[in-house]
Amino acid sequence: MANMLERNKKVKVPEKTYEEHAQDALYREVWEDVNNEKTQQFIKKYGKLMVAAALGIMIVVTGIQIGVRAHYAAKMATAENYETAIENTDANALVGISRNTGGATADLAMFNAYLIDNDVAKLDKLARDGKTREFRDLAKMHVVGIRGDDMTANELEQYLGDVATKSSPFYYTACLTIAQKYIASGDRDSANTWLDKILSDSNTPAVIRSDAESLR
Repeated sequence: MANMLERNKKVKVPEKTYEEHAQDALYREVWEDVNNEKTQQFIKKYGKLMVAAALGIMIVVTGIQIGVRAHYAAKMATAENYETAIENTDANALVGISRNTGGATADLAMFNAYLIDNDVAKLDKLARDGKTREFRDLAKMHVVGIRGDDMTANELEQYLGDVATKSSPFYYTACLTIAQKYIASGDRDSANTWLDKILSDSNTPAVIRSDAESLR
C-alpha cells in the first residue's frame, strides 16, 4: 500500500500546452459572453417588473411605518385625553372619547362618564351599543340595580336574558338577581328554577352559592 502511494506521488500531471491554455481562455470568454447576454436579455424582459416590485415593496414598508407611528400617536393622544378627563371629572369629554375610539377603551370611557354624572341614559347606551360583552352586561346589571323595582319579574328576566347565560361574566349574579325578583313577587316556583341552576353548578362562586342556599 505504501509503495503504491509513493508511486502515485511520483506521477506528474502533464502540463497544458500553450494551445490548451488558449483554448481554456476562449471557453471562459465565450461563457462570460453567453452569461452577460442572458443577463441582459433577462433585464430587458423583466427589468420594469423588477423596478415596479422594488418600488411596491418600498411603498408598502413606508406605509406600514407611517401607519404604525400614526396608530401609536393616536393611542397616546387618547390615553392623555382620557387621563385629563378623569382628573377633571369631565363626563362630556369622556363621552367624546367613547365616540371617537373603539373597543374596551370606548366602553370604559362611557362607563366612567356615567359614574361621574349618574346619567342613566349613558348606561342605557352602553348596554345597547357597547363594543364589548363585559361592559354591555355590566351596564345592564347597573340598570337593574336602578330600575329593577319598577320592573316585573318577567320584565327583569327578559332584560337580563343575555346576561343570564354562561357566556357572560355576570352569569351567576344575573341568575341570583332574577331568583330574588321572583321571590319578591311571590313566584316561588320560578325562583326555585333559577336557584337550582346556581346550586347544581359546580363552578358557582362560594358567595353566590351561599346566598342561593339561604333563599332556597
